Order: sequence, then C-alpha cells, then structure tokens
Amino acid sequence: MRHAFWLLVFLALGVSTCHAAHGVDLSWGASPDPGVGYNVYRSTVSGGPYTLLNTTPQTGLTYSDSAVTVGATYYYVVRATLGGLESANSNEAHATIPIAGAVSLIAAAH
Repeated sequence: MRHAFWLLVFLALGVSTCHAAHGVDLSWGASPDPGVGYNVYRSTVSGGPYTLLNTTPQTGLTYSDSAVTVGATYYYVVRATLGGLESANSNEAHATIPIAGAVSLIAAAH
C-alpha cells in the first residue's frame, strides 16, 4: 500500500560527459511534507519495471547515476518515502547516454 502524502516531482535530467566518464544527473522538486526522503528508480524500458538505485533514501533533491552504459537509454522515476511508505512514481524522465558528441535527454510530465 502506498502512502497518500502529497508529492509533485518533475525530474530534470542532465547528462554529463567528461572524457570517457558518463553519467546522468537528476534533480526534482521537494515534497511539502517534513522528513520526506526520496528513492530513485531506473529502468531500461519505459514504464518499468524499475530498479531502486539508492541504498538509503536521499535527503537532498539530486542524484547522480554514474553506472550507465554508452549508447543505452535509461528511464527514471522518483518516489517520496516517509516512515517506510512510498508515494506513487513521479513523472518518468529518460536520458540516452551519448556515444560521442551529441546529448539526447527528455523529461516528460505525466
């Protein structure tokens, strides 16, 4: 059962490309509920299933995913968590890790 606390999360993605290192930097807006943490999930398929990336809830509003593969597309959602319960998914955002040069990233509100 998911907790009914309010969450409005819109993911903003940035793909960082420094030499051979690639990563996806995510950020989101805060829940108005005090004490909320955030779980970040990733999938290689739009709509999931998603895999939890962080081992403990994030207390900040950003997450960097450096465990990515060049040429792959990843789909991300964030869930607010409080007292062991989670909200529904945020909007899904996705990023394609560039092979070289160009960056492709899209954040879509659902």
